[in-house]
Amino acid sequence: MANQLHALLDLWHRNRADREWVLGTVYRTEGPSYRKAGATMLFDDLGRHYGLLSGGCLEADLQRHARQVMASGRAKTLCYDGSDEDDFAFQLGIGCGGTVHILLQPLCAENNYLQLEQLRDCLQRRQPCHFLQKIPDSGESLANLTAVASSTQLQRPQLVERGDGRWLQSPITPVPHILILGAGVDARPMAQLFRAQGWQVSLADPRPANGRPAYFPDCRCYALHPDELRAQLDLKQVDAAVIMHHNLELDAAALRLLHGQPLRYLGLLGPLSRRERVLQLAGLTLEQLNGALGTPLRSPVGLELGGELPESIALATCAELHAVLHGGSARSCSAAPAQPAAEENPA
Repeated sequence: MANQLHALLDLWHRNRADREWVLGTVYRTEGPSYRKAGATMLFDDLGRHYGLLSGGCLEADLQRHARQVMASGRAKTLCYDGSDEDDFAFQLGIGCGGTVHILLQPLCAENNYLQLEQLRDCLQRRQPCHFLQKIPDSGESLANLTAVASSTQLQRPQLVERGDGRWLQSPITPVPHILILGAGVDARPMAQLFRAQGWQVSLADPRPANGRPAYFPDCRCYALHPDELRAQLDLKQVDAAVIMHHNLELDAAALRLLHGQPLRYLGLLGPLSRRERVLQLAGLTLEQLNGALGTPLRSPVGLELGGELPESIALATCAELHAVLHGGSARSCSAAPAQPAAEENPA
């Protein structure tokens, strides 16, 4: 998850006083590109970079420009045109054929480190916000934060005109929080894949042999029955849940726990026949559960990828959950009808 914003901010925060830093941001694209507006990465004075603004094609050249920004203390913009035979991007043979506009900003006390400390705090408090970066007219390096009431008010990154010029306004949302109820052997690859996406993962299982922190690194583990979990975990902070106790009574208790919670995804491991037994034990109907959640119970869980091992089930579930969280169709990209490329964030 080294490319995730929160991971980049944590890395910068640990080393902010020991190195010089530059923040790189895609602020506009035209045609196909590897990353879109709002994508960020960091450069330090040791010649290292963290994150990606391309598929790895432009980063070495960006590092060279980042050193110039460190030396001058002034922000600059760059344009890489993959369709221009005379452009550096074309000569690299990137192949996307689009144009990428990139902003490089120095991070220093004079510009309050572009408010990255406050941005990191917002993510840790799970507070959605807008991060605004000034597109410089003469090397100025400015950024602002604007809090929003909820993630539903956020839109995709866009260039906005203000009295003092153009700003890139990027929506910043908290890391998705996934709850896994049931922490047996097959939950391990599930949690590992979820963590690889940069998601926050919590697990709950009352059985002593399951849910040991050593089996689930970087996850929060609760040795609790579903009936006891509400007292220890704020369910309002949970975005999605997967129930996989391999125990009918525990799964039923988990459904009762989550009934009425505004989850974006709820999955129950097992075939349809098992789902009906769990619902009956929970004293719920599918219509009651789906109506209360506002999202369908997914059982069996996951996309139909084939395979039956825990790793395959984890991959299928993670892919389905990723599509739901990011508004994807979960269909094959090669099978999708071709659509004309729309200009991203026109000035």
